[in-house]
Amino acid sequence: MENKVKQLRLEKAWSQEQLAELSALSTRTIQRIENNETPSLETLGALASVFNVSVSELTSEPLPESTELDNRIAEARKRVKDEADLLKSIIVAIITCTAMYCLNYIYTPYRSWPIWVAVIWGGILIVKVIKLFLLDKLFVKWKRNRLMSLTKKN
Repeated sequence: MENKVKQLRLEKAWSQEQLAELSALSTRTIQRIENNETPSLETLGALASVFNVSVSELTSEPLPESTELDNRIAEARKRVKDEADLLKSIIVAIITCTAMYCLNYIYTPYRSWPIWVAVIWGGILIVKVIKLFLLDKLFVKWKRNRLMSLTKKN
C-alpha cells in the first residue's frame, strides 16, 4: 500500500499536504498510510477518487469490500458527469435564447418567435431534470426491490 500511494503521489508531483487537501484527509493520515498503517475503506475511497484509480489498485491484497466501493465511486463519477452535462445544457440554452431574443428585438420586434424556441428548449431541459433527479432514483429503488423479490425464497 505504502509504495502505491506514495508512488502515485510522487508521479503527480504532489506534496503530502496537497494530497491531504485534495482527498479531504489530514496530512497525518497520509503520513500514516505511507508508513504502512492500514487505512479504512473510506480513506481508500477518497484516495482512489483523487488518483482516479480503483480501490483495489491501492491495496496489496484485494478486499471483498473494495469492489463495492469501486462501484459506488464509479456511480458517483457518472452522476457528477450527468449533472455537469445538464448544467452546461442549461447555460447554453439561457445564452442562446437570450441572444435570439435580443436579435429578434432589434430586427423584428413585432414577432415573438424566440419565445417558442425558449419554451420548447425549456421543456426538453425540464424532462432531463426530471429524469436525472426523479426517475433515476425511482428506477434504482424499483430495480433493487425487484431483484430482492425475485431472489427471495418462497
